[in-house]
Amino acid sequence: MSDDCQSSPDLELVRKLIVGIGEVSEITGVPQRQIRYWEEKGFIASVDSGEGTIRRYNFLNIKKIMLIKELLDDGFTLAAAAKKVDTRIKTLDDAFRKLSGR
Repeated sequence: MSDDCQSSPDLELVRKLIVGIGEVSEITGVPQRQIRYWEEKGFIASVDSGEGTIRRYNFLNIKKIMLIKELLDDGFTLAAAAKKVDTRIKTLDDAFRKLSGR
């Protein structure tokens, strides 16, 4: 089987992955209170699931949380870490757009 066949279902799974704040906290090691604060500041965003008040996050925001935490652990401020993560994500998005011809 080619890599293209294997990556396509994986990509689709990643797009559909939505996790509650408790699970995100367990996965990332970032306390729920801190995740809520980062969302209030606009550094991450929960997915509006219409299912009450439970905050839920997609793969991109889980990855952002992990990267921000890593940079905070390295001594960056929250604002600097979030900006650096956004720059990294934009660079990756641009590269993938170029590769796909969009």
